[in-house]
Amino acid sequence: MGPRPKILIVDDEPFNVDYLEQELEDLNYDTVSAANGREALAQVAAEKPDVVLLDIMMPELDGFQVLERLKADPEVRDLPVIVISAMNDLKSVVRGIELGAEDYLPKPFEPVLLRARLEASLEKKRLRDQEHLYLKGLERELEIGRQIQAGFLPEALPQPPGWEIAAHFQAAREVAGDFYDAFPLARGEKVGLVLGDVCGKGVGAALFMTLFRSLIRVAAMTYFAGAAPVTATAGPPPSDDVALLEQIITLTNHYVARTHQRASMFASLFLAVLNPATGALVYVNGGHEAPVIVGPAGVKASLGPTGPVVGIFAGVKFKIQQAQLDPGDMLVGYTDGVTDALSPDEVMFGQDNLATLFARPAPSALALLNQIEASLRAHVAGANQYDDITLLVVRRVPEAGA
Repeated sequence: MGPRPKILIVDDEPFNVDYLEQELEDLNYDTVSAANGREALAQVAAEKPDVVLLDIMMPELDGFQVLERLKADPEVRDLPVIVISAMNDLKSVVRGIELGAEDYLPKPFEPVLLRARLEASLEKKRLRDQEHLYLKGLERELEIGRQIQAGFLPEALPQPPGWEIAAHFQAAREVAGDFYDAFPLARGEKVGLVLGDVCGKGVGAALFMTLFRSLIRVAAMTYFAGAAPVTATAGPPPSDDVALLEQIITLTNHYVARTHQRASMFASLFLAVLNPATGALVYVNGGHEAPVIVGPAGVKASLGPTGPVVGIFAGVKFKIQQAQLDPGDMLVGYTDGVTDALSPDEVMFGQDNLATLFARPAPSALALLNQIEASLRAHVAGANQYDDITLLVVRRVPEAGA
């Protein structure tokens, strides 16, 4: 058997306290007492009772003031309180219930009613305690999931000579469906760039985020392992980049669509291979927000979708496109959590705000990220974050003297 329930009796009439102590002892309860409201609050903190029997009319702090303070304290707001009042004082009972009392007990005390009120309140407390334990366990599991998922995002981003790569990731919940990646390919001669957003939110999206990210990373590292070294020549990238990128996106799409068909999960995905020596970019955009190439004078190009979202149709063909990053250019990719960010009055951040930021030349990739983050914070102004926010910026440093 567990410990006996502890009941705190709060009443300034010694006769009432003695009577209740005797009745509760007969019911196999432990008791503590307080003669006024201030003592009651001190006893709650010191003794951690399971139920409070609270008289309304008391000196110093009355029962209503005690109730207000208890319900305002997150640590004890769920502590069951039974207010004690004379049978002809219905207004006090009603006010006590409105302030959060669990039940009421009329004077003079009826032993059967006393026992029934206490047992009902203790049962509610037991269920609440179980719920709190469950929620704490769930929070621990989500925190473990958050830490594991964080391990799927890169600890550091590659910085090829003459280039800057920076990213910002902000989950809306403990775990997220957004992901990004940047990693060396072809013996360090190239860089793989990834930006994705799995449909939905929460644990389901987070699980598929890890699947998409792992498939892409493993396929890219495997297919490019045998690629020939890249020569620093201008013009279109070698044709094998196109073929290898097509293999990566096809494998990822085919596996998810066939193996996880019943889950109906998919991702918008931007996948690119950058040749730092030439600035050539080969990319595929599977239904993702269009990344932009921003030059010193503003937006130079928009890299819109070249195929549908990834993971729905197993046999779909994705087009591979090419772009060029010149000295001073920046590639800016983002998820829809940026444009869909809501202000307190539920106005979206939108493309126009981004376009304004792209029109302002930034001295570095990190500086542009900071500008976008600051603008988002000002727009959201403390409102709840609606969706995951992810940004990836790749900048080709201007040549000396340019």
